[in-house]
Amino acid sequence: MRIRPVGAHALLLDCTVPANTPEAVVDIPEAAFVEAWRAELWRRRERGDLIAVEIVPAARTVLLDGLPDPTTTAEQLTRWTSAVTAAITRPDQAHAEAHAEAGAKSHAKDHAHAHAHAKDHAHSKAEAQAGADAHAGAGADADAQAQAQAHAQAQDRNATAEDGAEDRADDAPDVVVPVTFDGPDLPAVAEHWGVDVPAVRHRLTSTRFRVAFCGFAPGFPYLTGLPAELALPRLATPRPRVPAGSVALAGPYAGIYPGASPGGWLLVGRTDLVLFDVAADPPARLGPGTTVRMVVA
Repeated sequence: MRIRPVGAHALLLDCTVPANTPEAVVDIPEAAFVEAWRAELWRRRERGDLIAVEIVPAARTVLLDGLPDPTTTAEQLTRWTSAVTAAITRPDQAHAEAHAEAGAKSHAKDHAHAHAHAKDHAHSKAEAQAGADAHAGAGADADAQAQAQAHAQAQDRNATAEDGAEDRADDAPDVVVPVTFDGPDLPAVAEHWGVDVPAVRHRLTSTRFRVAFCGFAPGFPYLTGLPAELALPRLATPRPRVPAGSVALAGPYAGIYPGASPGGWLLVGRTDLVLFDVAADPPARLGPGTTVRMVVA
C-alpha cells in the first residue's frame, strides 16, 4: 500500500500489490485490499479516530478527501496497515479481535448504564425522601418512588433501543435484487465459462456480491464476488444505449445500469429495482460495502 498526497487536503491509497509482497498476500485480489481499507476507514471514522469528509473506493485505490491534516492521517494509515492486512490474510483472527473489541465496548456501555441507573435511583430516592419529609406523608413518598421506578424503566428501554440500533447497523441485511435473466449476451457468457445458460443463472444467484465502488455513471455499482477465472471481456464495440436496470458482466465485476447509457458490458438480465434517485438519502441504492444477492424475478 502506497500513500500519495492529492492537493492540500486529500490522500490517495494505492492498493496495487508491490513486487516485494510476501507470498501470503501476493495472490489476493487488489479489490480485496480496497474493500478492507474501505471498511477499516469507515469504522475508524465512526469511532472518531479519523476525520475525513469523503472516503471513496475505486478499483485499486481509496481516496480520502477533506482531511484537516493529511500528514498526521498518513501516519495513522501506516499504523493501521497491519490490521487491514490481518483482516484479509487472517479473517478469523481479525473477526475474533473485532468481536472482542465490540464485547469490551458493550461491557463498558453496560457498566456506564448501570452506574447511571444507580445514580439516578439514588437521586430519585433522595428526592422522594425529601418530598416525604416536606409533606410528612407516606403517600408522597410512594408517588416519588413510583416516578423513580418509571424513570429507571424508561432509561432501560432507551438503552436497549440504542444497543439494538447499533447491532442492526453492524449487521445490515443483503440487498435482494430481483432479476429477469433474459439478456442477449447470456449465451456468450455461458460459452466463455464453458457451461450452459441455466448454470450461468445459478452461478449469479448463488453468489453473494459486494459493492466494491461506484463509478462510470451515478449509482453504477461494481460488484465483486465472482472468481477471478470467470472474468469476461467487454464488447469490442459498445452498445450506443443500454436500458436502465440492465444486469451486466465485464472483467471480474457484475454491474447494474442505473440509467440508460452507452455500455460495453455483457448483458445477462434486467431488474426493476431503482438504483439512483436524487431525492433519496443517499441517492445511490447500492453504495460501497453493500452486500447484494440476485434472485430470479
